[in-house]
Amino acid sequence: MYAPAQHDEVTGLVNYIDEQLTAIRSAAFGLTEEQARETPCRSELSVGGIIKHTAFVMRGALERMRTEVTEQPMDEAAWAEFKDSFVVREDETVAGTIKDFDQLRAEMLDAIAASDPAADDMSPPAPWHGIFDARPINARYFFVHLIEECARHAGHADIIREQIDGMQVPALVLTLEGASANEFFQPYQPEPGTLLA
Repeated sequence: MYAPAQHDEVTGLVNYIDEQLTAIRSAAFGLTEEQARETPCRSELSVGGIIKHTAFVMRGALERMRTEVTEQPMDEAAWAEFKDSFVVREDETVAGTIKDFDQLRAEMLDAIAASDPAADDMSPPAPWHGIFDARPINARYFFVHLIEECARHAGHADIIREQIDGMQVPALVLTLEGASANEFFQPYQPEPGTLLA
């Protein structure tokens, strides 16, 4: 949890993004590779796929912070890459996806922490919302959008994990943080050899 604090703006943004990333990653805690690929809801989403997609989002965020926004349309190859970002393929492992996630997470949070939320920036086209041109924004707009994107997927991961074995992500987060048992919380005991165990 991002505990109440009187932080400056960029620290607050970093901590809120990191809180969502913690939830997404924690959803895999104690799952087998096979369980992390399960799609127990009506969608094609899995815990592993959400972690892989979030790594894809972070990679894109880093590229966006390092290069100028262009008005490239969503072509067939870009759409295929986007769709693939939700699936842990047979030649990939969820453990490897988590390793990629962890590396990108550290890089992205460092880049955001070194940024000025008030800096001028550009938002790329979003044709799915009827926006076909790049538009001026400040960096704050982009960082808040990252919170929104990560929070949406943290919610997906929580629901999917609960469908797999009944565990709720907040309890997994507290366990990974080393929280002590109390009347509201009992630490989760993962099976040896499972993800993040």
